[in-house]
Amino acid sequence: MIKRRTLLKSGAAAVLAAPALSVMAQQTVTLKFHTFMAPLSNVWLNMHKAWMAKVEKESGGRIKFEGYPAMQLGGTPVQLYDQVKDGVVDIVWTLPGNTAGRFPRVEVFELPFMMTNAEATSKAYWEYVQTMAPDEFKDTQVLALQVHGPGMFHTKDKQIKTAADLKGLKMRGPTRQVTKLLGYLGATPVGMPLPGIPDALSKGTIDGAVIPWEVVPSVKVHELTKFHSEFDPAGGALYTTTFVMAMNKAKYNSLPPDLKKIIDDNSGMATSAWLGKVQQTGDIAGKQSAVDRKNTIYTIPATDAQEFRRKSALVEVEWIEDMNKRGFDGRKLLDTARALIDKHTKATQEPSKTTPAKATAKKV
Repeated sequence: MIKRRTLLKSGAAAVLAAPALSVMAQQTVTLKFHTFMAPLSNVWLNMHKAWMAKVEKESGGRIKFEGYPAMQLGGTPVQLYDQVKDGVVDIVWTLPGNTAGRFPRVEVFELPFMMTNAEATSKAYWEYVQTMAPDEFKDTQVLALQVHGPGMFHTKDKQIKTAADLKGLKMRGPTRQVTKLLGYLGATPVGMPLPGIPDALSKGTIDGAVIPWEVVPSVKVHELTKFHSEFDPAGGALYTTTFVMAMNKAKYNSLPPDLKKIIDDNSGMATSAWLGKVQQTGDIAGKQSAVDRKNTIYTIPATDAQEFRRKSALVEVEWIEDMNKRGFDGRKLLDTARALIDKHTKATQEPSKTTPAKATAKKV
């Protein structure tokens, strides 16, 4: 009799536990990650896929990803932010500057000679948005905010050594602030997303482009141009571009608390800094691709960088005026961004601080 009761009790317990186990099994989530980057690019392989793998591992496989580089789910790079906002996809990595003027306050990081290195500037970018522009990306759940390494010139037929060398050249720029910069330097600016560069260079639509070394191989710029002009770090970095990795808000909010925590643990300042650092590390291999083809690489000395700074100064003035017209304090936004970049740059240079390897061990 006792044995029968025990069996009945354990059977009932199993029946009661079954729904709970079923619910847990249903909490596996598959997220679609969409971006414009090429499937063999440094960004896709060493940043996006590495981030997804880390999240999958930490979730015990309960978060899974379907990765779609090169706009494989359709649309254009310009539409990526709206795709994630509208729930067409779950996560995107894109340029806010693809939609000119839509995210005006973060453009401060794209102004001439603002950035120092991608790790520190990405930290500054994250902190700036949290404190100065918390509603800039209000339609999505922001996971990370970062920049790439120093942008530079890549040209087909003419070496850029001075600002005067840009006169009359049709140069591709990624965002409205960078195209303004090119215009003030004397070039004819042509705005276009990254994937359009190879075709435009091949057809002569543009004479060159400004991009960091890191993305050169993914768009074959080392094959389609002969000349590259970078700036001596002592003279500053010509420009950088802002990126946002964002998740659909409803999808994020639908996650159970433990999975939401996994996403949170792989978001924020540390993740932003890691993405920036990995992207700039890719500059080494990107530059090597041009060296291997025996292309000509010129380093613009700090003294000559002053002319580039002087000619592009109006970009900053116009941005401040634009912010003021929109109801923001442009000067305060600029000063805050500069102060944050300075703070985080100094912090990354202090030997007493936690090393990057240890700092990123807890969070990607």
